[in-house]
Amino acid sequence: MEQVKNQERLTDLIQLAYQLGATHAEMIRVEDISIEDDLASLCKEPQCENYGLSPSCPPHVSGPSGFRESLKNFKQAVVFKIEVPSEILFSNERQEIFRLLHEVASGIEQSAVRAGYHNSKAYAGGSCKQIFCRDHAKCRVLSEGGKCRNPDHARQSMSGFGINVQKLMQAAGWTQSQGAHEATRGETSMGSVCGLVLIG
Repeated sequence: MEQVKNQERLTDLIQLAYQLGATHAEMIRVEDISIEDDLASLCKEPQCENYGLSPSCPPHVSGPSGFRESLKNFKQAVVFKIEVPSEILFSNERQEIFRLLHEVASGIEQSAVRAGYHNSKAYAGGSCKQIFCRDHAKCRVLSEGGKCRNPDHARQSMSGFGINVQKLMQAAGWTQSQGAHEATRGETSMGSVCGLVLIG
């Protein structure tokens, strides 16, 4: 009976992902999450423009080694993606897509916690400083030791942990990788951004 209830709760989380704005969502095993040190090192060299600007990005996160250690506490995860026309991902509107990405991830995490998975943890993409606090000169947490302005939505970026997003999508059974793909004649070229929620 407990196993049935557990499966129902996990199914509810997948449905919630769609309700919050995800295009696709799947449950995967944590063993299928690929972590690569080289990917995380790209945040520093060549240095990302958001490097060091928030506690959700390097060098303020535990990186690949810390993430590998944390995975030992989980067995499953929700992976989801949001598909949009590629031109949006290369325009000023991209920040709104990444904002939605963080909101979906945090929404799944919070629902999982309420369902009894108290250690659940969400990860998204992009810098929370640019997404939520671009109108502020500095991150309040780093500059003042104060409280985050957007604790309900801002989540750590997958990049700083070396999470291979393309392999994450493959683990979910999606053939499309992150970023733009060419459209056939008469179709709109689409791209996608991806989020991850460890359930436990």
